[in-house]
Amino acid sequence: MSSPTLLADPATGFTKVVGVGGIGTGTIIELQENHTLGRNESRMGQVLDGRDYCKLHIVEHYIAALLGAPQSADKFRVFAVGNVGSDLAGETLVREMNDVGIDTRYVRIEPERRTLFSLSFLYPDKSGGNITASNSAACALSCGQLEQCRAELAAAAAHGIALCLPEVPIEARQKFLHIATECGSYRVASFTSAEMETVLKMNLLSQIDLLALNLDETTALAGGMPRGTDERLLLDTSSAVATDAHPDIRILSSAGARGVYVFDKGAWSHYQAIPVEVISSAGAGDALLAGVIAGMAAGLPLTGSRGSILKAGVKFPSAIDLGVALAGFSTTSPHTIHPGANLESLLAFTQEKIHPATH
Repeated sequence: MSSPTLLADPATGFTKVVGVGGIGTGTIIELQENHTLGRNESRMGQVLDGRDYCKLHIVEHYIAALLGAPQSADKFRVFAVGNVGSDLAGETLVREMNDVGIDTRYVRIEPERRTLFSLSFLYPDKSGGNITASNSAACALSCGQLEQCRAELAAAAAHGIALCLPEVPIEARQKFLHIATECGSYRVASFTSAEMETVLKMNLLSQIDLLALNLDETTALAGGMPRGTDERLLLDTSSAVATDAHPDIRILSSAGARGVYVFDKGAWSHYQAIPVEVISSAGAGDALLAGVIAGMAAGLPLTGSRGSILKAGVKFPSAIDLGVALAGFSTTSPHTIHPGANLESLLAFTQEKIHPATH
């Protein structure tokens, strides 16, 4: 008997996700001591057993798992656009993506390059970051590849999500957003802190409907504010910059254990994280975004409570609520993709951590 899944809503939700971004693997190291790693500092750390994946794979895996992409290909499709190397890592990643229902027909094998590799580091308090190779197969993503997937976005039109994630050239992402705009897609994007100045110069925010950031990236969007700046000032400054480019833009700013701030309809709101004993926070922000996209595909509003989903005694009033639940669940695994993640396991986790909805 197959596990329950969310159902894509062809009227108010989305029926297709086409994503560009990094496809790769890596290693996770937990550093000793909580202070930020210095420029010339050497520090000991423990290599963890967790499997590390890159952003596009993480986000699309969760979307496909929640919406049952393998069983519902006639109603909902997930496509990946990117490159891997002609190596064991690339072969394994493509197989894993196919197994969960991600269509990899637009993933190209680059024989002269290695599959993208990332080193993630965690501090003892479970915060952290990553270092990603800049000369991998992912960096060879071409505009020609993006044109090949144009038909997928055009066919879905307003019911298609164009997912634009880091770890591939920003020029290719600019082209992808241009194609998505021409096709009438709902455009979702994320950028690293180091890219934000370029993003603003290229006016990419004008072609984005939902922008997903962490607090460090939000700070970069706001122009780089000093450590200790009041969070409300930081959020208001960043949303002012974004709405100057696109008045109707929506923003997710994930704040780790403090939850997520959401800018929607011109105002910020705050959603608490689900209390959980964290094994690893790596990939939690990507899980948050995936849950939000899955919820929106199922017809949930980004915020509020219109069109709530009630399953197995658990109520998800909005896409953000679903995203927060998935982010919390993801931190209970040492891997950046929780291997047991599906709607059934997410419902069980949510029911355990939050009082069941009454109806």
